[in-house]
Amino acid sequence: MRSVCVVGLGLIGGSVLRAAAAAGRVTWGATASTADAEAAARDGHDVVDLAEALERARVHDALVVVAVPLPAVEEVLRALPEGVRLTDVVSVKGPVADLVRRVAPHARYVGGHPMAGTSASGWSAGRADLFHDAAWVVTAEDDADLDVLTDVIELALAAKAHVVPTTAAEHDAAVARISHLPHLLAAVLASVGADGGPLALSLAAGSFGDGTRVAGSRPELVRAMCEGNRGALLDAVDDALGRLGAARGSLASTGGLAKTIDAGHAARLALVDKPTLTDLTVDLTAPDARRALRDLGSRGGRVVALNGTTALALTP
Repeated sequence: MRSVCVVGLGLIGGSVLRAAAAAGRVTWGATASTADAEAAARDGHDVVDLAEALERARVHDALVVVAVPLPAVEEVLRALPEGVRLTDVVSVKGPVADLVRRVAPHARYVGGHPMAGTSASGWSAGRADLFHDAAWVVTAEDDADLDVLTDVIELALAAKAHVVPTTAAEHDAAVARISHLPHLLAAVLASVGADGGPLALSLAAGSFGDGTRVAGSRPELVRAMCEGNRGALLDAVDDALGRLGAARGSLASTGGLAKTIDAGHAARLALVDKPTLTDLTVDLTAPDARRALRDLGSRGGRVVALNGTTALALTP
């Protein structure tokens, strides 16, 4: 099993380190946070400075996992040794891929993004089972190194996630709608509720709490995530504003909200009523392996295991 070096030991990076260690991998990490470094070391993990961590990764041909916020990615990339195996868990993929091409073109990079987390942050918020049954995006671009692509798939599966292959652009468009827009709407909803004064907040119950949960995340992390996906998020915001405008217009003219409420109800049912999945295999040595993986992801399919160079998948 390939060794794993995690740079950044907050909620996601700390959970990756724990999950890889629990799966029997040799692991070590680095972080700019003294508090996270000390806490991880107290829990028995090997934590060193960035230069030592990356040199060790070069010597042992380890997979380096960048788990820092987007504004800090470039500094890490500039420190990378030649030819290192590289992935990341940053919540946007296009900007990271652009940075790798510009700053560290020598790296063997395949992007990743586990779709799991909480509103808490830091080493103490992480846990080894955070990714159990979660989707873990892996970018299967045309130029992706198949050896490193396999490494990233294996890491995700070792963390007991399932792998959704796609491209950076398709990932960013999707998460703008199901992750970044919800953060923005939660911030708006929390502000609207608070503007109702003490009475409104004293009456707040489940729907308000559920709708504003992610507004409890650290603002600087949310800003880095959302602002880093500006183009795709603007499209999602425009869609949401159009639907809110239509709802307002209907409410003002006829007093009815049936179209908006019914559409939302149907969409929620589509989320919770999962389709029946069938087995599929993808030969990772085939010339069209990357395209086959992307097609799988675009259909809502997932890789659930590897058997040598064959990916075992489920597809609707």
